[in-house]
Amino acid sequence: MTAAVFTVEATDGAARAGTVTTPRGTFSTPCFMPVGTRGAVPHLHSGDLEELGVEVVLANTYHLMLRPGAETVAQLGGIHGFAAWSGHVLTDSGGYQIYSLDPEVDDDGASFRSVYDGSMCRLTPEDAVRLQALIGADITMVLDVCPSAVADRPVLSEAVRRTALWARRGRDAFLAHPDAAQRQCQFGIVQGGADAALRLESAQRTLEVGFDGYAVGGLSVGEDQPAMLDALDACMAPLPADRPRYFMGLGDPVGLVESVARGVDMFDCVLPARLGRHGTVLSDAGRYNLAAARHAGSDEPLDPSFPGSPAGRWSRGYLRHLLATHEPTAARLITLHNLAWLLRLMDQVRTAVRTGTLDDLRAGVGSIWA
Repeated sequence: MTAAVFTVEATDGAARAGTVTTPRGTFSTPCFMPVGTRGAVPHLHSGDLEELGVEVVLANTYHLMLRPGAETVAQLGGIHGFAAWSGHVLTDSGGYQIYSLDPEVDDDGASFRSVYDGSMCRLTPEDAVRLQALIGADITMVLDVCPSAVADRPVLSEAVRRTALWARRGRDAFLAHPDAAQRQCQFGIVQGGADAALRLESAQRTLEVGFDGYAVGGLSVGEDQPAMLDALDACMAPLPADRPRYFMGLGDPVGLVESVARGVDMFDCVLPARLGRHGTVLSDAGRYNLAAARHAGSDEPLDPSFPGSPAGRWSRGYLRHLLATHEPTAARLITLHNLAWLLRLMDQVRTAVRTGTLDDLRAGVGSIWA
C-alpha cells in the first residue's frame, strides 16, 4: 500500500496532468514548490503563500534539525503548526546540503560540522526518517549521496551504490516507524550524475526498494542543459507511471517545461527568492535586472503582460528605488512577483497538457528563455 495516490487526468505525449493525494489532502501536478528551508520562504510568510495559491512548500531537514531542532518543531505542532501552514510540506533529507560541507562518509552515514556553531553532527538513513517524522512533513525523502553531476565516474558509481544501500535502510526504518507510514509519504532518490548508464542503474535499484514516489537528484547543479536532459531521459523510463516523479532543485522556465514533457510532475527551487533578493525579475519577455539604470524612470510594472502580479501596482522606477536604497520591501515584492510568475507558468503547463498544446508552449518558452 502507498500513502500517496497519484491520479493521471490527462496526458500529452509523456507529460501528465493530475493530482497527488496524501493523508493531508490533494494537490495538482505538474507543480512548483517554493523552498522554505528554515520553515519560511525568504521574505514571505504563510499567508502570502496561501494568497498565491501555493499547494506544497519545501522545508529542509538539515537546517531544522540544527535550529531550532526537530524536537522543538514537534513540540510546537510540527512544521504545519510551527509555520502556521495548512498546505502540504515536503522535507528534503538534507543530503544535498551535507555534501556541500565536505562530510566524512561511510556506509553507515555521514559526519559533518554544523554551519551554525561548528559542532560535529552525524546523520544516518534511520536518523533522517526519525527527524522528518518529528518535523511532521507530508512527503519525506530518503537520505542519499549527492556528488557533483560532473564528478568522475568512480565517484558517481560509489554514490549510486551507497544511495541504494541507504534507500533500503531508510525504507525499512520508515515502514517500522510507529506512525510515519500512516501519516507521511516517502520518496526515493535517483542519483548518477550526468552518466546515463548510472542513472538507469540507480533508477532500477531505487525501484526495487519501492517508494511512494521517485525523485531525480543531483542534476541542475552546474551541468549544461543538454547533459541534464539526457541524464533525465535515461532514468525516466523505469520509473512507474502510477507514482509521482519529482525533479529536485529545478526552477528555470525551459528546464521546467522540458522536464514536464519527459514526464516529471513536481519541482522545487530557491530561484524566486534568490533572484528577488538581487533584484532580478522573471517576466514574459525574459529575465532582467531591475537595478539597471534604464528602469530608474520607468512607470511600467515589472511585467506588463502579467496584470495579476502581486507587485503589479508599483512601477519599476519605484521598486528600483527601493532596491537601490536597500529597502527590504524590494526583495519581498520582487520575490512575490517571481513566485507568482512561476506558479502561473505551471498553470499554463497544466492547461497545455490537458489541451494537447504542450509543444506550442515549449516552443514559446524556448524562444524567450533559451
